[in-house]
Amino acid sequence: MPTSSELNLSLATTSRLPQINVLEQTKYLERFKNIRYLLDAFGIVIVLNQYLQVVYCNEAFLNFTNKTGTGLDKIIGNRTGEVLNCIHSNSKFGCGTSEHCTACGALQAILASRNGTKTSKECRITVNKEKEDFSLDLMVTTAPFSLELQDYIIVLIKDISDEKRRKALERIFFHDVINTAGGLHGLIQLLDASSTESPYTIDITQDLLQISANLLEEIKCQRDLVSAENNELVINTEKIESLAILKTTVKQFANHQLTGEKSIEIDNNSADIEFNTDPVLLKRILGNLLKNALEASGKGDIITTGVKICDSRIKFWVNNPAFMPRNVSLQIFQRSFSTKGNGRGLGTYSVKLLTERYLKGSVWFQSSEAEGTTFTVSIPLPADLTKPRQNSPTSKVVR
Repeated sequence: MPTSSELNLSLATTSRLPQINVLEQTKYLERFKNIRYLLDAFGIVIVLNQYLQVVYCNEAFLNFTNKTGTGLDKIIGNRTGEVLNCIHSNSKFGCGTSEHCTACGALQAILASRNGTKTSKECRITVNKEKEDFSLDLMVTTAPFSLELQDYIIVLIKDISDEKRRKALERIFFHDVINTAGGLHGLIQLLDASSTESPYTIDITQDLLQISANLLEEIKCQRDLVSAENNELVINTEKIESLAILKTTVKQFANHQLTGEKSIEIDNNSADIEFNTDPVLLKRILGNLLKNALEASGKGDIITTGVKICDSRIKFWVNNPAFMPRNVSLQIFQRSFSTKGNGRGLGTYSVKLLTERYLKGSVWFQSSEAEGTTFTVSIPLPADLTKPRQNSPTSKVVR
């Protein structure tokens, strides 16, 4: 068996040790029962060689990956993401070699320990189980150790998904509800100070009704997100008009605290078509996209939204003029990732979850310095529902 000094590893993670040599390392480690017992006491543990291949895993890891009873030959020699079924591990050279891997906390921790440093990193990973994607939040702690001229990496994995979800939901819920309730309270104070049924009072009353509706929407949105993650959300499909639902969603932001000196406009080329979907979920999705666009934009910016029909699909899109840096775009749709600070980050995640799992559609984005950032939600249509209706004359011209 080659020693660590003979491995001649480069910084790239494409090279691998032949399986016969990996199995020799596994058999060698299995001789040290005391080490195995010690590692079993730490929870979910795997041991990697210098090529980042698994040479040992304990029973807790098998339970975590639902691989109890699976032959170790399907685990030993593979890399961490491949065993976990990370959606990015199917690149040409496998786990640790795609562009998305540069943002992976687990890989960063493992590479640090390969260079001799003990470290801990949070890892946001999307795994595929039974042809369905699931997001996990992991705390990965790694440490180097040597055993008779062989260098290894111990990897301790802690599933913090429930903790992250609970904290994020609580913070987002109270953040949004308090902001909305604050706007409601301010309008109530103005209404109380007005003693006559003037047009000014009527306008305030209308704003009051809108903000109170936003408050209810925020609460229901958080409730439905929890149900969606638990696969308990019930779909209620009905016939709706594409342009009408877009206008209704945009109107919700007329007095929203995020709007400020920004504006939202509907593309006058937007298609108007009747189709069947869940209107509540679709408004949730569009609302989250508009909210994210407002948060990413500055004073005076215009957020543009629209709808079009293409290839038997209806596509709703939202554009804001801000450019998304590459290190940010690589982590979009991950549940806990956010550019807005700790405890945020469920906006694009919920868009992807609701669109793909419940509306059977797809979502993606494009970003450039010239065109800004555009998110698109695409939902399949029956073949006989692809002809747009006459556009409403009230649609705004923005281009």
